[in-house]
Amino acid sequence: MITDRYKSTGWRRLLAAFMNSFKGLRDGWREEEAFRLEVIMGVFVIPAGLLLGNGPLEKIALIAPMLLVFIIELLNSAIEAAIDRISEDHHPLSGLAKDLGSAAVFVGYVLLALCWGIVFWARL
Repeated sequence: MITDRYKSTGWRRLLAAFMNSFKGLRDGWREEEAFRLEVIMGVFVIPAGLLLGNGPLEKIALIAPMLLVFIIELLNSAIEAAIDRISEDHHPLSGLAKDLGSAAVFVGYVLLALCWGIVFWARL
């Protein structure tokens, strides 16, 4: 492709990717209330997982699902932004895409609850 000739390579490309990632995190924080609430929740869940987990595997089992919720919420927000960019008119497929994204976030929360429940159930 002719435009590939003008793309950054090597360290510059890596730095540009990191900068875009940080911009995405900043934009997620600024624009998405759900993401802000999940980050605030993570401020409590992640340290609690580090303190309450017995050994590295339990710590991972308690922390990783919260990070997955962050990832899923950012992807859900990206889907919603793309759908809204195309058209704000109601269309069944637009609604379906948004509902599926929301369902993915819900499944992330189910995973978080299951991991915490299983870890502490095993201790009884």
